[in-house]
Amino acid sequence: MALIVLVLSAIPAIAHGVAGGDAAFLETAHGVQFWPYLYLGAKHMFTGYDHLLFLLGVIFFLYRLRDVAIYVTMFSIGHSITLLFGVLSGLRLDAHIIDAIIGFSVIYKAFDNLGGFRKLLGYSPNQKLVVLVFGLIHGFGLATKLQDLSLSADGLVPNMIAFNIGVELGQLVALAFILTVLQLWRSTPGFTRQAAAINVLIMAAGFALVQMQLVGFWSTP
Repeated sequence: MALIVLVLSAIPAIAHGVAGGDAAFLETAHGVQFWPYLYLGAKHMFTGYDHLLFLLGVIFFLYRLRDVAIYVTMFSIGHSITLLFGVLSGLRLDAHIIDAIIGFSVIYKAFDNLGGFRKLLGYSPNQKLVVLVFGLIHGFGLATKLQDLSLSADGLVPNMIAFNIGVELGQLVALAFILTVLQLWRSTPGFTRQAAAINVLIMAAGFALVQMQLVGFWSTP
């Protein structure tokens, strides 16, 4: 549990982007570069702490692999649609606003895990639909990072497909690790008590992400 707390406390300070060396490669690559793009997509997901925080919240209280698969698939569908559409269509959205909404998605899921909506509304909104909608937002978040780069139009479509496949593969590997840790943690007697505290920390990290992006938005000339 101490490791989880340490990671959560560090997340706002290391919000992800496309690293300098990776950005340089993407801007100089021409033609179809399937495997490098696939690798970079997977690598990016491992540094996509806001995405992983949201997914942690999504699967936190899912005990059946079938349910995990359904929810992760809903997120992946939404994420893939807007990642590909955003880059290939050239539709540009403000990166700070999109990332602030992504931070809000982290807050939303942690609040739901704490039973907040049941207390306020008497019910929890349709979580599959919520995960799909936030998946669409998360996809636009990654698209804005790629739109900041001067990507070659030569081979752009297959390269973006490869990048997206890499993102999904990286997500699966990260989720396998998270699920393993969760399963071990759930077998301990203190899980129920500690789960509430961790979701409060997840929510706090979400608020920090939102604040960081809104500060960036208002300070951008």
